[in-house]
Amino acid sequence: MGNVNRRRKPPLDDGRADKIQITEEEPTCSSKHNSAQVLTTQMCSSLELNEEVFYKFVILHAETDINEAIRMKDLLQDNFNVKPGIIFAEMPAGQYLLKTLDNAVNGSAWTIILLTKNFLKETWCEFQSHATLINSINMYHKYNTVIPVRPKDNYLPRDKTPFPLNLFNALEEKSPEFSCLVERTFQESIYQKHYATWKAEKESMEQRET
Repeated sequence: MGNVNRRRKPPLDDGRADKIQITEEEPTCSSKHNSAQVLTTQMCSSLELNEEVFYKFVILHAETDINEAIRMKDLLQDNFNVKPGIIFAEMPAGQYLLKTLDNAVNGSAWTIILLTKNFLKETWCEFQSHATLINSINMYHKYNTVIPVRPKDNYLPRDKTPFPLNLFNALEEKSPEFSCLVERTFQESIYQKHYATWKAEKESMEQRET
């Protein structure tokens, strides 16, 4: 099972490319810009007042990995200022699992798949990953938003990782380049574009309902 490790380029999207063109910048591995931090804080405060939050990331995880998922969420938020974030177990209850998964993926800019040894033990995890990958293929603005992450402990080795997930560049916590790659992956400019798309779709849906 080879690790292709390449980023996919989105196809032409019937004229929508001029509306949503997600490009990756090449920032250096430096501290966060103060302006980006202020903008994120203001946006989070505004969203919390409206009781609806568009998250920077959601972590999909095995049921037995809730504590590890929380640790990873706190690591990204506290150490790298990638927030707000949420784990799947924290999603509002009372809905069908498929609807909850849909809300989690579409209500966040990036979908993190926590690759631990427990991942292969739960059928639900396999379904989560397949559904997420299909969503990233079918939705133009979701290209390159699936981020497999191997935590420092109990991680799933590459040779045991399902082939489709090996097509993505995984973030590995034990790697000396982890911090740099986190900063390069979760770019504020890309988040803003995803937020704008989410907000426009939400407003359009509200208009149709009135």
